[in-house]
Amino acid sequence: MELDQNLIDLKISEAKQGSQSAYNYLLNSHWNLVYSFQLKRTQDDFKAEEITIQTFSKAFNQLSTYDNKYKFSTWLVTISKNLHIDLLRKETRAEKRLHKEFKLNSVVDKNPTAEDSLITEQNLSELLAHIKKLKPHYQEVINLRYFQEMSYKEMANSLDEPLSNVKVKLLRARRLLSDLIEKTP
Repeated sequence: MELDQNLIDLKISEAKQGSQSAYNYLLNSHWNLVYSFQLKRTQDDFKAEEITIQTFSKAFNQLSTYDNKYKFSTWLVTISKNLHIDLLRKETRAEKRLHKEFKLNSVVDKNPTAEDSLITEQNLSELLAHIKKLKPHYQEVINLRYFQEMSYKEMANSLDEPLSNVKVKLLRARRLLSDLIEKTP
């Protein structure tokens, strides 16, 4: 189904002005395109979903840079493709690093030291403090996704909300949480 470019341009204009419904429209009307594109590339539901969420997050953060001489869907797919390439590069570097470390330390003590445990505990308590600064509905979606490890579908059922709303809420919650963490000295 081909989307009306004039309507897309209107919704982009409205989104630039802060219209929540315009963001929802853009997300809902293009989600399947970007997700299908990533599913073909990654062959992994979880990775495809995560990259799709990152794609919309990045696109919405940089909406002011969108040039309407090009199709919005093409712009989104390009962002998505670049995010996937970045992910592959990171994974390759991490694998090489792990391989090198494994060669250097064939026997590694996997038990965390007391210092490691303390640092982990402090980081978790800082993260929880930041999460508590969010509005309750954002706290809830973060809790369901990252602490209870629910899928998006399970979250939608638990919250009795449409899947697209859950995805948008989680996207916003992550963005707000990231902003809070970055502002912390």
